[in-house]
This record gives sequence, structure tokens and C-alpha cells, in this order.
Amino acid sequence: MTTPDRGVPRCAPRGGLARLGAARRRARAAQGGAALLMAMVIVTLIVSLAASMIWQQWRAVQVETAERARSQAAWILTGALDWARLILREDARNAGPDHLGEPWAVPLAEARLSTFLAADRENAEGAPDAFLSGSISDAQALYNLRNLVDGNGKIVPDELRALERLCTAVGVSLTTATNIANVMQSALAAAASPENEVAPLLPGSVMQFSWAGVSTDELRRLQPYVALLPRATPVNLNTASREVLVAAIDGLDLSSAERLVQARQRNPFNGIPDAQALVPQGVTLNAQRVDIRSNFFEVRGRLRLGERALEERSLVERRRLDIVVIDRERLGLAETAR
Repeated sequence: MTTPDRGVPRCAPRGGLARLGAARRRARAAQGGAALLMAMVIVTLIVSLAASMIWQQWRAVQVETAERARSQAAWILTGALDWARLILREDARNAGPDHLGEPWAVPLAEARLSTFLAADRENAEGAPDAFLSGSISDAQALYNLRNLVDGNGKIVPDELRALERLCTAVGVSLTTATNIANVMQSALAAAASPENEVAPLLPGSVMQFSWAGVSTDELRRLQPYVALLPRATPVNLNTASREVLVAAIDGLDLSSAERLVQARQRNPFNGIPDAQALVPQGVTLNAQRVDIRSNFFEVRGRLRLGERALEERSLVERRRLDIVVIDRERLGLAETAR
């Protein structure tokens, strides 16, 4: 009969197996946790990639929609500009004075585009709402800053005094008039001498005179009364405001200018003598500085397409029956306020 080994406990093998099983269970739990974590990471990556793809697709659709709207608006505004040119051409056939009672001076209030284009209303029902508005204004109703400098590049004293009178009428300092004249002289000299690299460029708008140190606030007050045209031009007596009339006519005060404005509203001036008869004694109208006809006009068009609006400004010159576009400026494509 074999005697059991008393040095080895009988429970030792059973305890080792228990510890081994526990270790295996812990390993399987750790592997399961890692797998779950990996699955969550993969799902997160997939969701992020899907969201990025959806956003890219949405952005591409928005860009394409905006470009299509921009292109459509540009074509429509080009058509509106051609329409305005036709109106000015027909007005030129009359060969009469230009005044604010003529068809070109009547602004187009905002109207649904379909009222102009839709012969078949059923085909226009699915189209987005588009509204067109615009106006034609006489650029020679404003004081032309190009008048300040003559063909020899010298500042014209009479024109500088005219700008000073305008500045006084609108509450702008006389220093501003001098600064503007100096900028015009330097810029036109630079245009005549391209090798002069330090001379300033000719401003493209009135507000750009701020680059030369002219006060922005004073330019804003002056902006509604001045223009930058390609060449020197007289002021139209039939369309100019009283402030511009004071600038163009030496010796005229605001009250006398107001009488001219009221008189032309009743009967537009057919010639300079008609206006001469209404000004105070001692005031002489210079045919080089005032007229009753205009050659330069500004055409503004605005198209509102859905929630977007595109505005455009064009400067045109009437050369007998030819209406030539001198400049076109797109003012902005932006969300309209609801």
C-alpha cells in the first residue's frame, strides 16, 4: 500500500488552475475592451469622413448656385444697360435740351422681372423670383473734378474757386478743395509721364482721394455733388442741384440757385439766355462752364434674385447717336436684408 506524499498539499493543483483561468478571463476582457475601443474609433472616423464628404458636396452645390446666380444676374444687367443705352439714343434723336422731365430721368422702381419677359405665364411659374430696378442720372449734373486741371497740367484758378464755393455750400473746408486739386494735378502729370513712378495714380472714385490724406468724412459730404469724368465738361443747368449751380456760376448764392431750380421745374431751360434772365444783375453765365445738354450719364442697375442682390454702375458717353460705355463697376453681390 502506497503512502501519499505528505509534503505536497492536495489543493495545490486546483488553486493553480483557478489562477490560470482568472488570468485568461482577464486577458479575454482586455481584448474585448480593446476591440470595442477600436470599433468606436473606426465608427468615429467613418462618421467624420461622411460628414466631411456631405459638407464638401453641400459647399460645391452652394458655390455652383452662387456662380449660376451671378452669371444670370450679369446677363440680365447687361440687357438692362443696353435698354438704357437705347433710351438715351432715342432721346438724342430729339436734339433738344436734357432735363429731368424726359423719359430717361424716370427711375425704374423695383419690379418683378417676369413682367418684362414672360409672354407665357405658365412657363414662368417655376422660375425663382427676380426683381429689377434701375435709374439713369446725368453725370453733368455734378461738378466735374477733371475741370480743375487744364491741358498743360496746371490748376485752373477759376475752377479751384468753383470747387471752393461748392465746399462752402456743403460744409466742407477749403483745404479739401486745395488738396483735391493738387492730387488731380499730380495724377494727371503722372498719366502724361509714365516714367514718373512716384506720382500718384488718378483716383477712380471720389472716396479714393482719402489715399492722399483727404478727410473721409468731408469726402462723404462732397461725394453727392462731384464726379470724375474723362474730360472737362460744363454743368447742365437743367439737372444740377442748387449747390452745384452755386459752384458753376460765380456770384450766385443759394437762394438765387433755388429760384433757378424752381423755374426749370415749370419750364426747362431751352438755352443759356433763359437762365441768364433769372439770375441777379452782375452775374454772368459762362457758356464754357454751363450748358443745357449733357453727354455723360450714369446708369445704375440692381437685380434681386431670391436672397441675393447684384448692383452695377456704368458710365456712358453719348456721341451723337452712339452710346459708348466708358466704365462698368460691379458694386456687390450680397445677401439682402429680410
